[in-house]
Amino acid sequence: MLDRLSPKIKKIIFLSCVLLCLMPFVSPPLALLLGFAVAFTIGHPYASSNSSLTKSMLQYAIVGLGFGMNFYDAIEVGKYGVLFTICTIVLTLVLGFFLGRFLNINKNTSFLIAAGTAICGGSAIAAVTPVIDAKEEETSVALVTVFLLNSVGLVLFPTLGLLANLSDSQFGMWAAIAIHDTSSVVGAAQKFGDEALEIAITIKLQRALWIIPLTFFSALLFKKDKKKTAFPQFIFYFILAMMFNTYFVGFKPFSVYIVLAAKRCLVVTLFLIGAGLSKKTLQNVGFKPLLLGVILWILISTISFLTIVYSII
Repeated sequence: MLDRLSPKIKKIIFLSCVLLCLMPFVSPPLALLLGFAVAFTIGHPYASSNSSLTKSMLQYAIVGLGFGMNFYDAIEVGKYGVLFTICTIVLTLVLGFFLGRFLNINKNTSFLIAAGTAICGGSAIAAVTPVIDAKEEETSVALVTVFLLNSVGLVLFPTLGLLANLSDSQFGMWAAIAIHDTSSVVGAAQKFGDEALEIAITIKLQRALWIIPLTFFSALLFKKDKKKTAFPQFIFYFILAMMFNTYFVGFKPFSVYIVLAAKRCLVVTLFLIGAGLSKKTLQNVGFKPLLLGVILWILISTISFLTIVYSII
C-alpha cells in the first residue's frame, strides 16, 4: 500500500528519514536497517542519483574522520598490517578462483565476488568490471552478493567482537579485513570504540590502494588491455587531514566538531546504501554466487580472526 503513495509524499518520508539519521541516537546499523525498510515499502524516490551521492558522502565522511586521527599513530598501525593485508588479499583471490570452478560459476562473476571480498567490496568490483569486460548482470550479481554480506557484517561484527572479548585494536583490524565495504567497516568500528575506528580506517584505506595492482593483475589474468586506473584521491585528502590534525594543535577544538559531523554523514550514507537495494536486484542473485560469497566471507573472517587473536601482527 505504501508504494502507492504519491511521489511528493514519498520524498517527504524519505527526507524525514535522512534528517532522523542526523540524530545522535540513530546508530550505523539502525540507519542501514531503516534504509532497507524504506526500500521495501515506499521505494527510493531519488534512486537515479543514489550511487553517486553515497560514494561522495562516504568519501567526505572518511576525510572528516581524518581530522580526529594522528598521522604517526596511523603509520604505526599500517606498518604492522601490510604483510597481513597482502596475504589475505592473495588468499581470498586464490580461494575464490578454485571455489568458483568447483561451484561451476561464471569466471567473471566469481572473480568479481572474490575481488570485492578481498579488498573493499563495491569499489573493487566497480574498478575491475571494465578491465575484465564483465557483463552488467555479472557485475550486478557480484555487487548484491557482497552488499548483502556487508550489511550482515555491519550488524553482526560488533556483537561478535564483544562476545570474543576483542580489544579495540584487534577488532579494528578484524573489521577492516573481514567486512567488505569501507562504509560498513567504519560503521561497525565506530560502534565498537574510537580506537577501533582509527585502526579500522587506516587498515581499510591501506587495502583500498590495492585496487590499483588488482586491476593490472586482472588485465593479465583475463588477457585484456591494461586500462587506466584512477587513484582514489579521497585517500590523499584523508592523509592531509591527519597531518593537519597532527601538526596544527590549535585547530583541535574545531576538529572535534568536524569528526562529529563526519560520523553523522557516515550514518546518513549507510541509510542511503540500504535504501538503494531493490526487490528486483535481489531476484537477480542466484544461490551459487551467494554461496561462494558466504564461503569466502566465513573463511577470511575466521582466518583473520584466529591470526589476530593468536598471533602478533
